Amino acid sequence: MNIGREISRVLSIEAEAINGVKKRISRNFEKAVKILFNCKGKVIISGIGKSGLVGQKIAATFSSTGTPSIFLHAAEAAHGDIGVLAKGDTAIIISQSGETDEITGIIPSLKRIKIPVIAITGNKNSTLAKSSDCVLDSAVKEEACPMDLAPTASTTAQLAIGDALAVVMLKLHGFDKEDFALLHPGGALGKRLILKVKDIMHTGREIPAVVEDATLRRGLLEMTNKRLGCAAVVDKTGKIKGIFTDGDLRRLLEKSQNPFSIKMKEIMSKNPKTITPETLAIHALSVMEKYSITVLLAAGKTGRVEGIVHLHDILKSGVV
Repeated sequence: MNIGREISRVLSIEAEAINGVKKRISRNFEKAVKILFNCKGKVIISGIGKSGLVGQKIAATFSSTGTPSIFLHAAEAAHGDIGVLAKGDTAIIISQSGETDEITGIIPSLKRIKIPVIAITGNKNSTLAKSSDCVLDSAVKEEACPMDLAPTASTTAQLAIGDALAVVMLKLHGFDKEDFALLHPGGALGKRLILKVKDIMHTGREIPAVVEDATLRRGLLEMTNKRLGCAAVVDKTGKIKGIFTDGDLRRLLEKSQNPFSIKMKEIMSKNPKTITPETLAIHALSVMEKYSITVLLAAGKTGRVEGIVHLHDILKSGVV
């Protein structure tokens, strides 16, 4: 067997399955979208076997893109899980044959609760199709399985239909990056979109800060105690006047043998890079990378120091 040729054959069959669905786009797809858009409850997706696994993925995609959805295992439904159904819900039932006993067995319960049913099936004359409000055709010419038995191309077609519905719903609901981030707070992408400097910055007594008339000796004590490698230099009102870093200290020691009585305002770096507490943490990281710095002072509208964020704080937050 030529492995490369066999893989190419399988991919070609799977691609043809999706193209076949594309060629059969009809008003039924528009009807399905309208049913989903008018759903006042949740979208129940059910299936069994390989179609059930596809259904789990589709349910997850719906939920993560703004359409509340859960997966209902067709076999478990007959043993109590049907109780998850409620008026206002909509069901998407996936079955290539449309005749699987577990699938046809839950249809009466759906009808009794008056839940609209969208069928994804390869058999438009099946019991499932005839009992549904809308039928989406997932028929394929052949499976990629050489015996034409194992669901392969057909499950690809089912998945593609589910993805298409989810993306259309996403657009109809005006679902944006911020919405996506709110539903994915644990991932790096979500954190990039919602985590702000104020969520990770050091505040209050954790801020290393000294007044501009303080001596370097006092500044070093502050830097040592707070362990952030710098000290904000402020006026009596807390307004930022400059910053002094351990890099500044090394350069100063190269020039002066006894600098410890020098006032901070004489050796600080003026006009330091600052950021607002409301700025996204990922943007703070880009500023640090651009200017090759490891700390940023967070300033409010009045120019007063409200916090300080270190490169390590951003890296620990998980935004990258």
